[in-house]
Amino acid sequence: MKVVNVYERYFEAECTVNGIPRRAADVMLIATSEEGTIRYEAAVSFFPFRDPEDFLIPGDAFFSKELYSAKGRRSKKREEGYLRIFEAIVNDLAEAAGGRVFWDKPLIPERRG
Repeated sequence: MKVVNVYERYFEAECTVNGIPRRAADVMLIATSEEGTIRYEAAVSFFPFRDPEDFLIPGDAFFSKELYSAKGRRSKKREEGYLRIFEAIVNDLAEAAGGRVFWDKPLIPERRG
């Protein structure tokens, strides 16, 4: 199995999970390929972020949505299409968790894989 973060970036955010306030989020577009199948997933993981050195991301505040799963390979065209609607998908995930991502307040430069 090969997992690639097509897109990843940390942003300021707000969400309380398990009674712990989270002040940042790791947002990802993930591609997973295995045995001739490709799967795309949008995800958000909220974390406490107490100071600029605190990037510890616990696993208890991870929310995701499968966007696509079928036989085939990675597709740059498909990935660009998902990136055009990525913020809306993550906003829905965050809202369902009772949180919010501040897209205008990035904490690190974007990463593309």
